[in-house]
Amino acid sequence: MAASMMRTTGVNIFLMFVNGKLLCRGRRQVVASLTSQYLLKRRCYSSRRNILTLTERGIFQDIFPDTSDLPKVLSSGPQCIYCGFDPTADSLHIGNLLAIIALLHCQRAGHNPIALIGGATALIGDPSGKTTERTPLESSVVQSNAASIKSSLQRIFTNHERYFWKEDKQLPKIRIMDNKSWYKDMNVLRFLAGVGRQLRMGKLLSRQSVQTRLASSQGMSFAEFSYQLFQAYDFLHLHHEYGCLIQLGGTDQLGNLMTGHELVKRVTGKDVYGIVIPLVTSSTGDKLGKTAGNAVWINEEKTSALDLYQHFLRLPDADMEHYLKLFTLLPLNEIADVMRLHKKTPKNRKAQEKLAEQVLLLVHGEIGLDRALRQTEALYHTSPASLEQLNDAEITELFQGATVTRLLLEPGFSIAQMLDRVKCLPQGHKGDLILSAGGVYINNQRVTDASRVLIKDEHILANGLTLIRVGKKNYYIVKWV
Repeated sequence: MAASMMRTTGVNIFLMFVNGKLLCRGRRQVVASLTSQYLLKRRCYSSRRNILTLTERGIFQDIFPDTSDLPKVLSSGPQCIYCGFDPTADSLHIGNLLAIIALLHCQRAGHNPIALIGGATALIGDPSGKTTERTPLESSVVQSNAASIKSSLQRIFTNHERYFWKEDKQLPKIRIMDNKSWYKDMNVLRFLAGVGRQLRMGKLLSRQSVQTRLASSQGMSFAEFSYQLFQAYDFLHLHHEYGCLIQLGGTDQLGNLMTGHELVKRVTGKDVYGIVIPLVTSSTGDKLGKTAGNAVWINEEKTSALDLYQHFLRLPDADMEHYLKLFTLLPLNEIADVMRLHKKTPKNRKAQEKLAEQVLLLVHGEIGLDRALRQTEALYHTSPASLEQLNDAEITELFQGATVTRLLLEPGFSIAQMLDRVKCLPQGHKGDLILSAGGVYINNQRVTDASRVLIKDEHILANGLTLIRVGKKNYYIVKWV
């Protein structure tokens, strides 16, 4: 597009974008022709660059626009692919994890992924899939959330390379960016004169997310309506800076993907693409996430490694093959082997164990997986040895809500004295009945004789703790000093 044409339309804000893109494209062609190592890697990746084959796993649900060009584009060489994450909370959740895994599949196929944190757009709030407007967030809160999410993304990308990438060739680098970097100094008049002039109101109003909100009693604010303009501009900016051709997004993002395509096409004349990822739902079909209030988080401060492990361990058998394809990087033939083994003895929950282990290793690494496994062992097995593998913090986390008591161990200290000090039994005859009926457990072992003297390694674990259970769910922890 000629510079004079750009000025006459009043969108000179885009002049540098078009020229810059041409320069970037030329630079890539030069680099490709100069290094034989690059060409070798290109051949290695070429057979699996068409990431649309991930539809076999259920990860990619649809593409926009509906065209046959995208497989050809993907197979032609490494492409820049991005996915956005708005920091409206201080942690991502497992719905976001599916998008992260989609980026990892792109990286493994030799493409160049970008994880884009919406440090600017989170101040507006995406209306997609929402029935009411988000509560506005302070800039300092968004900034803190963005830092936390960046740390989580870096942890997962590092864990993937450390534990899941077994090939000799180096993975393409995943960039983690924040759109605040290009919005913080932008003039609002230039933005509206540029982006606003390129987009048509009819199409913006026709988006499903907009129609749903306009039909609601609360309506839709102009700020929310403008969100799709900013996400579209993100695509244009990344297209200019990195030659980005593809955006990943959930099914609720389809309207935003379409607006991004329209903006880039009108400004540059180039086709770009959106790939739709399915939303993660509960067994009842409800969306899992922040808005629904049922999010399973990937930061331990919000969902512990144990609870994340247990979430996947408790999934029904009917979901196993689907979830193994979505949330693990296991080849399809290995998933088939896991399912054959699982179907022989479903009660052993081998598929759930494999799924939970793979997710924990990716999200929390070996340390988090080991902690979750030790806590699960202690939770479901009666051996005192399983409790001894835990420190006091892990036991307290495992038995949330348990009363914690510090006691000084004195010579001749009996079970009865310990139970009395902890105050875990009613006084008198009622407490005696609970004890004699076998309702008291010490370190997962039933006790009926309270006159016995406490014995180390039996009543007092090697980690200096005693776990008392009265009935089925009343736990008490004694820390001996």
